[in-house]
Amino acid sequence: MGNKILLSFDTEEFDVPREHGVDIRLEESMKISVAGTERILDCLSKHGVKATFFCTANFVENAPETMRRIIADGHEVAAHGCDHWHPAASDVEQSKATIERLTGVKVHGYRQPRMFAVSDEEIKRCGYSYNSSLNPAFIPGRYMHLNEPRTCFMKDGVLQIPASVTPWVRFPLFWLSYHHLPVWLYLKLASRVAKHDGYFATYFHPWEFYQLSERPELKMPYIIRHNSGEEMVKRLSRLIEHFKGEGSEFITFNEFAQR
Repeated sequence: MGNKILLSFDTEEFDVPREHGVDIRLEESMKISVAGTERILDCLSKHGVKATFFCTANFVENAPETMRRIIADGHEVAAHGCDHWHPAASDVEQSKATIERLTGVKVHGYRQPRMFAVSDEEIKRCGYSYNSSLNPAFIPGRYMHLNEPRTCFMKDGVLQIPASVTPWVRFPLFWLSYHHLPVWLYLKLASRVAKHDGYFATYFHPWEFYQLSERPELKMPYIIRHNSGEEMVKRLSRLIEHFKGEGSEFITFNEFAQR
């Protein structure tokens, strides 16, 4: 088979408005995230590919029907903390326990909310086989990880799977890049990374697939709402079609870790 494509979604309650002074209720934030997740699932089903959904305990508890569909469609469910807005050290253990209890599936991987630092000791103690909490790039005000490994590596028996960045300059190819770069340029860079590393790992969020431009009261800046909603569904389709056309194989993070 060709290069491996690790597609993932940070499946959380939509708390971005809180960063801009809007006190959004959990019910409304879940409504937006559920709508986006359903669009994602429709797109993945259309193209017949599997992905990994890093879910907060909040999302799992408040969207049981959507969780059942994620599992029934054959996708992987991994942990993404408990409350996305208020992460706690105990989330590493509690989110895994909550997800496994409510869904009946085994959780193998973890990603810290906002891809911030997380205790490697806790990850290992709680029995995770992989951790995907590293964006090895420099993004002012968010990440300064230029000295961290750029590709996957083992640490104390746990596989670390960073988000993919370009070699040398480490340009991040995460969700925000795909909103603003021309599609052809993003896909060209992503293909180069996949060929260079043998795999490409990226992540998006359900609320990106919601029409944020129609909700001015949420006070979303242009950088967030640009190309959201249906346009992002089209972009996800183009990403899948592009890599399928190159003979790449879409696998879950756990499948990658097991191999």
